Amino acid sequence: MSQILTPEPLTAGAFAPFGTVIETRFEASYLINEGRTRRFHALAATDPGEGGEIALSVFRGTPWPSPVTIRMLERHPLASQAFVPMERHPWLVVVAEAPNAAACRCFLARGDQGVQIARGVWHHPLLVLQPLQDFLVADRVGPGDNLEEVFFPDGEAAVLAPV
Repeated sequence: MSQILTPEPLTAGAFAPFGTVIETRFEASYLINEGRTRRFHALAATDPGEGGEIALSVFRGTPWPSPVTIRMLERHPLASQAFVPMERHPWLVVVAEAPNAAACRCFLARGDQGVQIARGVWHHPLLVLQPLQDFLVADRVGPGDNLEEVFFPDGEAAVLAPV
């Protein structure tokens, strides 16, 4: 059975059970480099897990076929994973407390918001709204299997409402 999943605005409070919203806030910044640069410091703390290291990568996303149908989720049991858009275009984040369609929540992120998905949190792969969108991704490299995928049983899905 499919359910309609309506995107909600991405806010720090609503996303807290799943991780951290990465966004710049003037009150949490300071000037450096002789006053020529504003530093928004330590916006998220990356967790590489035991024996892991953090690697920065660029993920180049393309849209999923419409209507977007969520039929699977993944998680990274050994470390957190951060996504920060490199272009200021809105995008979607689907997360869940359990690996099933009924548990899914969808957040509409502004183009100036990233997320750090906490270790072990179920989420859907990258969902972009533009024909092509790049993200800077902080991800774990190292020993161990840091990817689990669960595909929903036939007939179980969440369909994203149009944005």
